[in-house]
Amino acid sequence: MDFELTDAQRMFQETARQFADKEIVPIAEKVDQLGQFPRETIQKLGELGFMGVAVPEAYGGAGADTVSYVVALEEISRACASHGVIMSVNNSLYCGPLVKFGTEEQKRRFLTPVAGGKSAGCFCLSEPGAGSDAANQQTTARREGDSYVLNGTKNFITNGAEADCAIVFATVNRALKHKGICALVVERGTPGFAVARVEKKLGIRGSSCAQIAMDNCRVPAANLLGQEGEGWKIALATLDGGRIGIAAQAVGIARAALEASLSYSKQRVQFGRPVVANQAIQFMLADMAMEIDAARLLTFNAALLKDQGLRHTKESCMAKLYASEVAMRAGIKGVQVFGGYGYMMDYPAQRFMRDAKVTEIYEGTSEVQRLVIAHDLLS
Repeated sequence: MDFELTDAQRMFQETARQFADKEIVPIAEKVDQLGQFPRETIQKLGELGFMGVAVPEAYGGAGADTVSYVVALEEISRACASHGVIMSVNNSLYCGPLVKFGTEEQKRRFLTPVAGGKSAGCFCLSEPGAGSDAANQQTTARREGDSYVLNGTKNFITNGAEADCAIVFATVNRALKHKGICALVVERGTPGFAVARVEKKLGIRGSSCAQIAMDNCRVPAANLLGQEGEGWKIALATLDGGRIGIAAQAVGIARAALEASLSYSKQRVQFGRPVVANQAIQFMLADMAMEIDAARLLTFNAALLKDQGLRHTKESCMAKLYASEVAMRAGIKGVQVFGGYGYMMDYPAQRFMRDAKVTEIYEGTSEVQRLVIAHDLLS
């Protein structure tokens, strides 16, 4: 097994690192404090090809592989988790299903501008009563002639307030359960499609988390992804790839916590010597470094399987589960290394801890990941 990155993958990594250090790190604290969508830097990420990394060049993307995507996403997330999740959703949850299931016309119309960063996309699966139980869709899609009429509410939609296009999941027949779900692309500005509320969040405050309401929202039948009733299949396939992205984001957050902790512990002097000289601090740093490397390897493994066209459901869940819990542990340890200052908003340690928590929740909670892994082992 070759653990070395190719020249092309290293180029993605280095370009992302340089951009993150120059353009994102200086504004990360402001993005968090103000809770503002960083539109200017997101557009620049699009110009560099990072908003559609695995999208073919013919449709405005970079035409790269999943490993390139995860090394770039780690660098962006290390600088700012808000930028990371915006990039992840755009790549994995919006562009991904369009590349795999979209028609040529759908790709030209809905994929190309988003992959190039000229507009943004979002993924509308969760509902007020359908979070982990995502198959329990209450949003309906009623066929009327050459259109579908959508009614319902979507909850906790990342990028929902800024997205120009949304992939919306709805059921044509609740009695069919998951076999009645379909996926449709809905454009911003479509009558009956509106942002009902933007949530106030603990972390990743620069990306919106919105509730979307649909009231007799009429969408052309030509916007249907795949076939009617294939929505659940599309959702599951999309989440496999999305969890790789969240794993990479979590690795980036954990790395930020480690790097900040290492730097601070060398500078902070107590009892006449830097606190890093204390074995207790060294052990925390060692644990953080070890777990981050392990999480990164799990993420690479899932990414490689995806690039090879192999089934990667279990591996994606393992990467997402472990990396997110590593990020949370690193965030907590980081605050502890900083001591009292770690609890203060003037220092970055608290931001890494706040940002880390949601990686254990969105795109499948840690408990759901364990259920999926166990089901795979027992099948």
